[in-house]
Amino acid sequence: MAEHSIHISNSSSKSTTTVAVVSQALQKEERLVSKWYILEPNGNRIPLQEYNFDGNESLKALADYEVKKRREVDEEPPHVRLMKRLAIADYEPASDAGNLRFYPKGRLIKSLIEQYVTRKVIEYGAVEVETPIMYDTKHPSLASYFNRFPARQYMIESEGKEFFLRFAACFGQFLMAKDFTISYKHLPLRIYELTRYSFRKEKSGELVGLRRLRAFTMPDCHALCKDIEQAKQEMIRRLELSKEVINELGIGLDNVEMAIRVTSDFYNENKEFIVELVKRFGKPALIEEWSERFFYFVLKWEFNFIDNLVKASALSTDQIDVENGSRYGIVFVDEQGNRRNPIILHNSPSGAVERVIYALLEKNARLQREGKVPMLPLWLSATQVRLIPVNDSYMQYCIDLMQRIEGNQIRVDIDDREESVSKRIRDAELEWIPYIIVVGEKEILAKDTVTVRVRGVGMKNMSIDELIREIRDKVKDKPFMPLNMPKYISMRPNIMV
Repeated sequence: MAEHSIHISNSSSKSTTTVAVVSQALQKEERLVSKWYILEPNGNRIPLQEYNFDGNESLKALADYEVKKRREVDEEPPHVRLMKRLAIADYEPASDAGNLRFYPKGRLIKSLIEQYVTRKVIEYGAVEVETPIMYDTKHPSLASYFNRFPARQYMIESEGKEFFLRFAACFGQFLMAKDFTISYKHLPLRIYELTRYSFRKEKSGELVGLRRLRAFTMPDCHALCKDIEQAKQEMIRRLELSKEVINELGIGLDNVEMAIRVTSDFYNENKEFIVELVKRFGKPALIEEWSERFFYFVLKWEFNFIDNLVKASALSTDQIDVENGSRYGIVFVDEQGNRRNPIILHNSPSGAVERVIYALLEKNARLQREGKVPMLPLWLSATQVRLIPVNDSYMQYCIDLMQRIEGNQIRVDIDDREESVSKRIRDAELEWIPYIIVVGEKEILAKDTVTVRVRGVGMKNMSIDELIREIRDKVKDKPFMPLNMPKYISMRPNIMV
């Protein structure tokens, strides 16, 4: 987990030597010897080399990627081109690699995803908190945790102390929970934070677009449980939560594969539980089995997205942590009045928000390659309805129409540029605008009926109320934010050239 620098001063030469310190977890991860299997929903566990992957190329891609452990990227994945062309995000040359800039569309998309995931986690029963982004490397609980978490971090010096930027919300949440007075009646206790940002100093060769970053936004939910049995029951709940989130974000379970990493002892003692996880996922899963426990967890599952370069990226995940309750001094009082350390679950129901956008863009790049129409989920589309007046004489009608539609929590803009209608339609299609309405004399005469270009469907004659109802039915109860750009296209700067 930890790669940081120790500065050793030599008083006679006044020179400073920097010694790289790499966590034991990272060192062991690189030497890790694993046994690989495919576990089917019916409970059959088949050695990886004996499994027939016919018809399941995505799972095979995950298995190949994980066994080879080659994380470097040799070419630019399609989502990088799309994130730039759609003016979502881009690299920031003035920052460290892996720290991106997000344009208005990207900020809006991120915010909507953040709100959705946060609401789902709170509905599940979590309490939301906020914790610092930097911590003292000499804190006794944190120093030992460094060597149990496979990640690298940024270091900061302040007033003679060395701090690291958090790579997860664990530290703050665990230090907070240590100060709670907790009874077994409070368990499972679910604690949630949306970290903007978490920092991991990933290897430069692994950094690419939105897939792997050094600064990222992570919905991070821990659950304190009284014992393994309660932890297993809670993990089932969180698996179902994660399934719902992945589907509602528009990625879809059909586009992810499950990996489970587990110690041999835990697998042998909890086989029915692990089979239940795979059964609820509904497809065969990749199993990585360790003969001994190298990290703080005995089991970890992930939903992995396979992109167009056949690279796997973890989205949703959960872990059963058997160490940190004791390490951080978190205690609860059990039914007999004894003080005990909880088992801790580490869940992100979506994975990093940036990686969700990456998966959506890579999924749509695949659709484009197959000759299909790419489109973000309607609720995540920055502009949901684009109005195009044939000429200035129809502007007032467009303004009235815009006000009527946006009053129903729908994002609308008007392309009032002095361009041909065909160019403005083409530009709207290149932006993946879901609904395009050209306003001319026919629309004025028809009063309440318009012809709508519905992305992926074609032309539809609809009343304004029908249009509003269709959009509201599709977005359902997803979060809404107003457009965060000028409503008139002529007033917007050209962000991407």
